[in-house]
Amino acid sequence: MKVLVVDDDFMVARVHSGYVERIEGCTVLGVAHSGAEALELAARLRPDLVLLDVYLPDLSGLEVLSRLRTGAADDPFVLMVTAADDPATVAAALHGGALHYLVKPFDSAALAAQVHRASRIRRELDHVRGQSDIDRLFGTAGMPSGPAGGPERMPKGLTTPTAELVARTLRERTAAGPDDLSASECAEATELSRVSARRYLEHFVATGVVTVRLRYGGTGRPERRYRWVG
Repeated sequence: MKVLVVDDDFMVARVHSGYVERIEGCTVLGVAHSGAEALELAARLRPDLVLLDVYLPDLSGLEVLSRLRTGAADDPFVLMVTAADDPATVAAALHGGALHYLVKPFDSAALAAQVHRASRIRRELDHVRGQSDIDRLFGTAGMPSGPAGGPERMPKGLTTPTAELVARTLRERTAAGPDDLSASECAEATELSRVSARRYLEHFVATGVVTVRLRYGGTGRPERRYRWVG
C-alpha cells in the first residue's frame, strides 16, 4: 500500500507516518499539511490510501475527500484520521465515501487494522464473482442475517453466540447516543471476563465494524474505548 499522510500538525503527521512505515508492505509516499497540498500530491503520486485529517488550514478535509472521490476505479481509499467526533462530520465522511474513520488519538494497531483492510479490499476487487464477494468487500461477509450481528466464522477461541452478544451490546449503546464502552464495561454488561470481552472487541476492530479510541486519565496507560460502526 502506498500511503499519503495529510495532517496540519507536523508532529502528528510524523507519528502517523511512523505507524504506516511499521506496517509490512506499506510505504509513505508523501506528507501534506494543507488541503491544496494534499490534492496536488494525490494527483501526482497516485497513492492507494490517504490518511486525511478534517481540520486543515485552507480546505476542510471533507472537501478534500469530495475532490479525491471522483468515481474513477483508481481513486485512492480515504481513511479519516481526526479529532472531530461529532455526528455531522462523521455522517459527511460516511456519505463522502471514506473507507473508515479513526478518532485521535489512536494507537498503531487500530491504524494497521484499517490499512490491512484497505489492502485486502484492493486485492479482492479484481476477483468479484458474485454476491458473496461483494458482501465481503462491503464488510458484511460473515455477518448473519439476524438483527444481532456478529461474524459467523470466528477466529480460534471465539464463538458466534458470544460475538453476537458483544455486538448487540455495542450496537445498543451506540444506538442510544454517541457513546462507547471500555472492555471492563462491556464485560460487566455481557457477564464475560474482561479478557474475553477485550478479545471479541479487538476482533471487531480488526474486521472494521468497531472503532477504538484512547482516553487518557491522570496516570497509567490510556483506556481503550470501543464503538460499533459496522
